[in-house]
Formats: sequence, structure tokens, C-alpha cells
Amino acid sequence: MPDVFRVFGVRHHGPGSARSLRAALEAYEPDAVLIEGPPDANSALPLAAQDEMKPPLALLVYVPDEPQRAVFYPFAAFSPEWVAIRHGLSRKIPVRFMDLPQIHCLGSEKPPANETQFNAPPLVGEPSPPNGQEAEIWQDPLGLLAQVAGFEDGERWWDHLVESRRDEKGAVFDAITDAMAVLREDQNPAGPRRDEARERQREAFMRKTIRAAIAEGHQRIAIVCGAWHAPALLDVEKKGSAAADNALLKGLPKVKTAVAWTPWSYDRLSFRSGYGAGVASPAYYDLLWKYEQHVAIHWLTRAARLIRKQDLDASSAHIIEAVRLAEALAALRGRPQPGLDELVEAALAVLCSGNEAPLQLIRRKLIIGDRLGSVPEDAPATPLQQNLLALQKRLRLPATADEQDYDLDLRKPLDLERSRLLHRLNLLNVRWGDQREERGKKGTFHEFWRLAWKPEFVIELIAAGRWGNTVEAAASAFAGDRALHADSLGTLVALLDDALLADLPDAVGSLLAAIQQHAALGGDVLQLMDALPPLARIGRYGNVRQTDVAIILSVVEGLLTRVCVGISAAAGSLDDDAARQMFARINGIHDSIGLLQNDAQRDQWLAALSKLADQSGLNALVAGRAVRLLHDAGFWQHEEVGRRLSLALSTGNDPAHAAGWIEGFLSGSGALLIHDEPIWSLVDNWLSDLGPDHFATVLPLLRRTFATFHAPERRQLGERVKSRSGGAPVGSAPSDEFDYERADAVLPLLAKILGVQYPSAGSAQ
Repeated sequence: MPDVFRVFGVRHHGPGSARSLRAALEAYEPDAVLIEGPPDANSALPLAAQDEMKPPLALLVYVPDEPQRAVFYPFAAFSPEWVAIRHGLSRKIPVRFMDLPQIHCLGSEKPPANETQFNAPPLVGEPSPPNGQEAEIWQDPLGLLAQVAGFEDGERWWDHLVESRRDEKGAVFDAITDAMAVLREDQNPAGPRRDEARERQREAFMRKTIRAAIAEGHQRIAIVCGAWHAPALLDVEKKGSAAADNALLKGLPKVKTAVAWTPWSYDRLSFRSGYGAGVASPAYYDLLWKYEQHVAIHWLTRAARLIRKQDLDASSAHIIEAVRLAEALAALRGRPQPGLDELVEAALAVLCSGNEAPLQLIRRKLIIGDRLGSVPEDAPATPLQQNLLALQKRLRLPATADEQDYDLDLRKPLDLERSRLLHRLNLLNVRWGDQREERGKKGTFHEFWRLAWKPEFVIELIAAGRWGNTVEAAASAFAGDRALHADSLGTLVALLDDALLADLPDAVGSLLAAIQQHAALGGDVLQLMDALPPLARIGRYGNVRQTDVAIILSVVEGLLTRVCVGISAAAGSLDDDAARQMFARINGIHDSIGLLQNDAQRDQWLAALSKLADQSGLNALVAGRAVRLLHDAGFWQHEEVGRRLSLALSTGNDPAHAAGWIEGFLSGSGALLIHDEPIWSLVDNWLSDLGPDHFATVLPLLRRTFATFHAPERRQLGERVKSRSGGAPVGSAPSDEFDYERADAVLPLLAKILGVQYPSAGSAQ
């Protein structure tokens, strides 16, 4: 090992590595620290010295003109790189990153649009995943050593030898470097499944950075890198090495980059987030970092507290027995102290009584964790990010990684502002809040949201910064731009709904103008039918948000006129699939007319339905629905509806056609069959007259129709059929067969309840 520098090969996000590195740095007393990481971010390193920087955090390197081209470098409190950064800054010695700059990495390949790359230094011995690829357990060179030692995989082996041990003198790093050198001799130096050329360029740049630090006169340089790279950094003084490295780095493409610190979360640090250099148990590693002694006691005590919050038994005696079991398991397996496997098994057996359900909560809280880091308010950020931080503080909406539920009452000014903020952020693709439906809670004055902040939202905020410096301005400009480029009326209407919910009057004006233009020029009646219901809903409920909707109602009136004129042509010659779509559109418009409560519009629509019902060659499903809606609205008298039903069910018609008509007529409600005797009789007689073959043909169609009825309706229909067939309806008896004996048996108890004296049994008349 050269005297002028020393290489410390670590496992990224390893608490044992971090603890050993901290002791080794204190013993080595370096005069400069070089760390595997993006040199683009060197200017942001001094901020890490502030106490307000609370890991987990990430360095974000991105292309300012295309923020979606970005790379995150996460750090936890137990990350060796974070320990090295803080060590150097606290002693006021130079601290620099030495990996291949992202000006070259981001400049050489453009990722798919709107996709963020989650790249970072890989796990020891593990390669980085390709850009944009989901989580995958990559082949681990350490697995070769693990197999020899009898472990399942390289991570378990590393945990046993490094993370669970304490190394006060840093001797473990020499052993790690020797082991990696042997592995590199037998494998491609770039590692399995790696981009060989890129890995050689990375190591070449690291060596170049080390030479530059030596040339500056530093005598004790600490080199902190992933263990796999450690052997490759020892030959910086090898003859010809510098020239070869320069040749590898010559002609690399470049792009301008910017950098910022951003909060990260333990969930995003884990493997399940898709972050290739993640760890399986960040919350557990945090505990290992904080407590060198009695880890099992601390972890199982926290597990017991979680279980108690679920109203399950978890006493001090349970904790003691669980700790004893974990220690016994570790001893049987030849381990110096219980690891996570032993703790989980002990918790399952003792605290959870073998039940996996509470164990899932323990995994989520104590193995993965929901911690979210924080950066100082004065940390460099875009104006839009600063505006959002101020709004979150003023509206008392903290950004947390764990899910938080909010019931917003839009009649309250604070909740109305919260709702507007969440809708504006959703417009900007910063989907911090997910609007949800709550069972048993209805009303236009309430919104139910579930909030969970994700670190990658910072990418969308940076991208949205080009639209404005405040959330309101950016959302308004973004919606206005989308209005100019929308290619369908449905897109415009959906965008108008979003803009109204977000209270963006400038964008609403632009969208209404675009909707009027599309409605005037567009000839597609189906698009007009799709656009009318959401516009009607906006017109009916828009005033809940103190929004002027008069102009929207005028647009609805124009759309309805065009729909009424064109619906007959649009509904002609439909196959079964198209008929079902028309069926849904007709239902939607009918509901919208009822919502608006405008008599003139209602009459206009019913007249159009009447014309449609008389149209020859109309699909049976659509024809039946038109007649049903006209019946419910009172537009046709009962006799006329019965006549049309009789014609549809006549023996001259195809049974499948008749079944389709019945489906359109009855779908959604069986009340008509229950309470209307003539209609019941017509349907009953039609079914009774069907032959066996025809009945088998229409039965699946009828089942589909009756499946849309509510359960009480189906039960009443069954009781009526039973009664008509000679059986007694369920729960009742004919009035001329009153059971006096059963009634008499009730009278003593009834008299006692009423507080009167019952004279004698059998005297009831």
C-alpha cells in the first residue's frame, strides 16, 4: 500500500463499514479525503457540515434544460461515504468526489422521456443496474466467498464478517482489498453484467483524481470507494498508467449539469424501490449504527411497542424470552450476536405467536422504515421548490414519507387552500396527494386525500420550474399550454375539471375558449356525448369552490343541442360492443340532464330520445334503454310503454333480440318488475312461451340483466315468482289462514312489555 494514500474499500450503506471507517480515519488522520461520487457535486459538499442536514439525503445531479435526465446519490447516516464527508469537513481538510463526472455519463446517453435514473455507487461487488431498469438482484461476486463459508449469499456473508463486527484499527479494509483482488483476477475486471468500457473509464478517472491530489502535495490521502474498485486504485504510480487512463477518458461527450441536496427516504433506499445499490433493511441498519451494544434488546423492545399499539399482548416477559431465543439461535449458527434473521424469527415465535400479520407491520416499520430526511431551508433550491416549502409550512401540510390521511372540508378556508394546492401539484405531475373515496361519506363539500411524499418529486418540481416560480403560476401556465396542444374535446374537458379544482382562472378562460372552438368545429357526436357529463357536473357543483360557472352552462347547452340533433345518426347500425358504449353514453347524458334541473333542456333531450326510440333498425339494447328512460321521466303513458314492450317481446322477434331489449329496458333496477303488474305479466308470459332451445339461448342474457339488480330486488322478485307458482312467499302466510295459536303465544310477553295484566292463556280473540 503506498505511503501517500490508503484505500478503504467499503460496502455502500453498511453500518459496520461505516463504523470501521470512522475508527480507521481517526487513526490514519488524513490530510485529504477522496470519495467515490460525482465530482459535479463538489460545490455542494460543504453544506453537509450543517447540523440541519438530516439523513437520509441524496445528491441530485441533473441536466438543467432536461431535469428528467437526472441521477440520485443517496446517503444514510450509516453510509461510509457520509461518514467520510463529515469527517473531512469537521477537520477542515479537502473533501472531493472522484468518480466519473455526470457531465460525461448524462451526456453520453439520453434516457426515455419523463423517466428518472436511480443510479448510485453499487453495493460492494455488485454492478449498477442499467438506466431505468426495475429492481433486480444482480449476480454478486461475493457469493463465491459466501458459498465457501456456508452462507446463502454474499450479503449475509458480508453482514456476518463486517457489519456485525467492530474493527478499531481498520485492518478489515486490507483484508477486503486482498479478497477483491483475488475475485477480480478470476472475473472480468468490470464485474459481471457491467458495462466494461464504462467501468474502466470510472476507475481511470478515480486514479486520475488521486494523482491530482498527490501532485497538490497531500501526504496522507484517504480513498473511500466501493470494495470492488479498491484493487484497481493501487497502481496509480505504475509506469504508463497515467497515459492509458487519459486515453480511456479522451473524447467523452459532455453536457451541462446542476446539483442539489434533496431529502431521501428509507423506503427509497431499500431494494424494493428499484434502487440497485439499496439495502434490504435500512431501518435495521440505522439501529445497528446507533447502538453498538444490546442491539437485540433495542430492536425487540421497539417491536413489542408496535404490537402493543395494535392491542396485542407484548409484555416485558415476552421481550426477555424473545431476546433469549434470538441469542440462542445466533449461538447455534456460530454468529457473534443475533442478526436480523434471528431477530425476525424470535419476534415471530414469541411476540407474534406465529402470526404473520403483526410481523408485516414490524417489517415495514423496523426493517424498511419510513424515515424521511431534511435539508436546511436556506439550501440551494429553485424558486418553485422554495414556494412549495413555504406553502407546506403555512398550510400545515408536512411532507412525510409515511402515509397521512386528510378529510378536507371545502367550506373552511384552510382546507380549501389545501385542496387547491394538491390539485395544482397533481396538474404538474407532482402527485403528492391521492384523492380517495370514503365509504359512507358523501357530499360535494368534502375531499379525502392520502398524502405520502416521495423523494423523486423533486425532479418534477425542477421540471415544472420552467412554467413559473410559484405553484399557482406554474400550474396555470402548464394547463394553458396543454389547452393549446390538446387533440380532443375529452382531453380539454378533463383538463378544465382539473383547472377548476385547482382554482386557476386564467387557465379556465383558455380552456373554455378551446372547448367552444372544438365543439363548434368538431363533428363527432360521440366525443360531444363524452364531454357533456363532466361539464354538467362542473356546472352543477363548481360553485362549491366559489367558481363562476355560468359560461360552462352555456357550453353545456350548446353541446346538448348538437347531441340531440346528431344522436339518431350516431346510434344507427351499431354492433353489440358499440351499442354497449352508446348505452353508457345515453345513461350519462340522462343523468346529467337530471343534475342540471333545466326544464327546457330536459324537454329537448326527451324529444330526442323519443325520436331515437322510433328509429327503425336500432340496436335492441339502445331501443330498450330509450323506452325505459322515457317511461321513468313520464314522457310516455303506461299504455304506450306496454305496447312497445309487447311488440319487442312478440313471438315474431328473435329471442336474442327480445332479450337485448329487455336488458336495455330493465338494466340497473328491478323495481319496475316488482311494482308494475302489466309489465310483469308481459315479461312472464314471454318467458313462459319460450321453447327449450330459445330459453337456453336467452338465459345468459337475462342473468346478466338481473345481476344488475340490487339484492333486495332480486329477493322480492323470487318471492313473487314463488307466490305466483302456488308456494307461499317467504316470511308471510295467506290472510285467510291466520295462525291464531302462534299469535296467542306472543301475547303474554307483549303484555309484560306494555306493563298490563294478561288475564289467561287462550283468551285472545
